[in-house]
Amino acid sequence: MNLIVQGNDIPTPHLKALAKLTGAAAIEAVSRTAFRLVAANDGPRAEVAAFCEANALDHGWVPAERRIRDFGLLVMDMDSTLITIECIDEIADMQGLKPQVAAITEAAMRGEIDFAESLRRRVSLLEGLDQSALQRVYDERLQLSPGAEFLLAAARAAGIRTLLVSGGFTFFTERLKPRLGLDFTAANTLEVAGGRLTGRVLGTIVDAQGKADWLNRVREQLGLRPEQVIAMGDGANDLKMMAQAGISIAYRAKPVVRTQASYALNHVGLDGVIPLLG
Repeated sequence: MNLIVQGNDIPTPHLKALAKLTGAAAIEAVSRTAFRLVAANDGPRAEVAAFCEANALDHGWVPAERRIRDFGLLVMDMDSTLITIECIDEIADMQGLKPQVAAITEAAMRGEIDFAESLRRRVSLLEGLDQSALQRVYDERLQLSPGAEFLLAAARAAGIRTLLVSGGFTFFTERLKPRLGLDFTAANTLEVAGGRLTGRVLGTIVDAQGKADWLNRVREQLGLRPEQVIAMGDGANDLKMMAQAGISIAYRAKPVVRTQASYALNHVGLDGVIPLLG
């Protein structure tokens, strides 16, 4: 195994301590924020995890034979994963309702409320909002997560297709698709009448099972095996999707997601996914 260690500022003594703990044969710089400890003994996994947590480092055990070109599909959540905001919370802010909506969002992401029910409750609070608020959120508040464009460029270079699947809204996914060169997108559609939101969602809600179904639908369309898929998210409604992938990555995620993912990135940006792919 190789041990990937990532952080915004990794002191050399920390790397040497981990190399000693794991008996690594060498320390290689992968990027400014990532290092590879070559031929590391993964016996002391608990000790390595404790050391990294105590020193604000991300880490991951990667089979030495793994290569990025082994993968064919990268599936991403949108809100608080590919982008830094929860779009519905920012839309609600236009109504002066952000605290109420954000509280429901948080409970849903922790797995305390059924996602579909939580979405209906949140969208109902937006009834009467002018449709222009959606464009304002996109223009004024939507930002990509750090490292997002670097990750997508690396995926394209390796021939990996991309699927953005969101419990959020098509208004945003359809704008991000051409902007970022994404191959596939799926999300929920807000009903609009007379230029205003009706407080309802059209069609079947893309919930946890919906995300998993989209992953499998695109994977089968591309003729890929489950182990060739990478899935990435932050909330409880991403867990079913992540369970269908060969590698799952929790990005700045809720505890329930971090404990079930293959890897967790809590300190570095989305470009931290790349060293984990070999």
